[in-house]
Amino acid sequence: MTNEKSIKPITILMADDDPDDQLMAKEAFQENRMANVLKFVNDGEELLNYLRHEGKFNSENAPKPGLILLDLNMPKKDGRTALKEIKADPILKRIPVVILTTSKLEEDIVKSYDLGVSSFISKPVSFDGLVEVTKEIGKYWFGIVVLPNDDNEMNV
Repeated sequence: MTNEKSIKPITILMADDDPDDQLMAKEAFQENRMANVLKFVNDGEELLNYLRHEGKFNSENAPKPGLILLDLNMPKKDGRTALKEIKADPILKRIPVVILTTSKLEEDIVKSYDLGVSSFISKPVSFDGLVEVTKEIGKYWFGIVVLPNDDNEMNV
């Protein structure tokens, strides 16, 4: 029996304002030999512009992500507000969003799930911890979970 999963790697979009966290995430994905394209935006406003192909973003430089990794604490528009807008948008709401943040506040966890987040992960403090988290994200989201195919988008 062949695996009918998508042949082309899924784009992962990470919204995080910390350049060090972006670099560590990139290196952690490389360490796990994940073939996924990893794109970065620096805040919630840029995230929504990317997803909606507004401003400097278009279909060429901003492919639709199969997964969004979202930090909660960012400038301009924080992750909570961005998540609320993504899940309220009929075109964007099916994109799985995983919160990856330093926050461990129960209020943030509850509110994130209330807004429709797929998973909430506290950001590890060490690089080795991040390598392990990205490995588990890859195994779960790209090895177990069935994601909607872009061809199955409904006209809304």
